Amino acid sequence: MDLGSFASGAPRVYVLLLQQDDPKKCTAAKLSKFRLATPLHRLRQVPHQALVLSPFAESVLLPNDRVHSIQSGLVAIDCSWERVDDVLALRLPGLGRRLPTLLAANPTNYAKPHKLSSVEALAASLYIVGFKNEATKLLSLFKWGETFLTLNAQPLEAYSLATNPEAMQLAESQYF
Repeated sequence: MDLGSFASGAPRVYVLLLQQDDPKKCTAAKLSKFRLATPLHRLRQVPHQALVLSPFAESVLLPNDRVHSIQSGLVAIDCSWERVDDVLALRLPGLGRRLPTLLAANPTNYAKPHKLSSVEALAASLYIVGFKNEATKLLSLFKWGETFLTLNAQPLEAYSLATNPEAMQLAESQYF
């Protein structure tokens, strides 16, 4: 099954594969396999102006990051949650963005806030910056993918309408 790439105008999606988890459960590797994400194997391969998803970033991802995501892409760093502090403590290239609170739908961390898989983080990012069809396409590779959108339907919609960090924080506080 080859889903091909996104429609023109959508952000390029990258995954930095650090190969710290079970390869059979690696959502980033599966995105790469189905050509929905470009695999990266070294930090220096991360585009310097890309939006890099990190739970430790100071800036929250906002809908107005849309233009920048189209120009430079979105990057998920695929690493083990047990080693995330060490990995994300490194000086990462790109512009760091954190996601507002969402619940995981993946079987390992179901309903845990902030414990998203790489595909969930990328799909949420695409949704927030206005690429809902592309978010759905990424998640369609996984049995639980639709559950992520259902579980987070209201917050994702509210986040996609936030116009600034204060509005995002207000939307987040309404759900979490």
